[in-house]
This record gives sequence, structure tokens and C-alpha cells, in this order.
Amino acid sequence: MSATASNPTPAPTPLRVAVLVGSTREGRFAPVVTRWLMRHLDQREDLRADVVDLAETPLPTVLPAFGQPPAPGTEEALARVSPRLAAADAFVFVTPEYNHSYPASLKSAIDWHNEQWHAKPIGFVSYGALSGGLRAVEHLRVVMAELHATTIRNTVSLQHAWGLFDADGRMTDPASDAAVKTMLDQLAWWALALREAKAVRPYAA
Repeated sequence: MSATASNPTPAPTPLRVAVLVGSTREGRFAPVVTRWLMRHLDQREDLRADVVDLAETPLPTVLPAFGQPPAPGTEEALARVSPRLAAADAFVFVTPEYNHSYPASLKSAIDWHNEQWHAKPIGFVSYGALSGGLRAVEHLRVVMAELHATTIRNTVSLQHAWGLFDADGRMTDPASDAAVKTMLDQLAWWALALREAKAVRPYAA
């Protein structure tokens, strides 16, 4: 028996994916979309997801002046989010589109962090009316490039999302299910490649 056959290469440690839920508005549709995404993530052995819901872990919207300490309570709020972002190998942003862009709550969460995004891939699941949230995603790509993140080319865009799910929150559009699989496949490729690269040499931010 060959050495390769008797000592197979161990499977990589599952990649940690932080699912950042960007909508905090009353009556939001984000939980339906997130549960659908999680059903796909739960089926994968190579990915382990952690849902960071900004409605449940809100962050301050006012940043402190440079060199000044943050307002009281800020460190406690960040402690519920920052370590989870730092531990992630990759991210998926779940975002609606508000006025041709993404929610202020999501921008605030992005701006409170920096190195947590470095050299990590980000996939997008957007939803909305006619555009399916694509304009929000295009804005996010520019912002995350500034923070040294790699955005996944293939996105999941749910046009008129409210009509794509049945009464039990199950997706009724096979093309959307296929789009999630493609996006997660690409996310996993980039996450593994970047994790292995950073293990060889630190990222030069």
C-alpha cells in the first residue's frame, strides 16, 4: 500500500463564515433571507457560519474623534461583534437596498472595524424590488476594497424578494438556490486560498 493511500491528506479545518445581517428596520425581510441562506450553509461540511445580526447586536452610529475614547457603552457593544468578525475567514453580507444604497447600520458596522476585514473574501446576498439590491452591492464593493477585502464576483440578487418565498419561508425559485451554491463555492475557494496564504506570510496592509 502506498504512503498516500495509507496516510490520506486530512481535510482542511472548516472555514468560519460570519453572516452579517445589515437591516435593522422594523418589519424587515432580512430574517427570511438569512434563514434561507443558513439552510445552504448548514449543508456544507467546509463552512461553519456565525450569524451577526446588527438588529440584535447594535453598534453606535457616532464614531469618536481621532485620538479620543469612545462613548460609554461602546466597548461593550463592540465586544459582542468585533471578536466574531476577527475570527471569521470569510463573510457574507445580507443587505437590502435603501435609496440606491445599503443601510446605515451596515456602514456603521464596517466603519467600526478595519483589520478584521483585511485579506478576507466577502460574498453578497442582496434583495429588493426591481434591482434586487444590486446597487447596494456595487457601493459595498468600493467600500470593502478600501478595507483590503476581496469581494466575490458572483452575487445572489433577489428581485422582488417578497414573492420568491412561500408561507413557510421556503425559496420557490430554483435559480436563486443555484446562485447561492455558486457564490458559496467561490467564497470557499477564496477563503481557503487566503487563509493558506496568510499562514505562509502576513498580509501586507
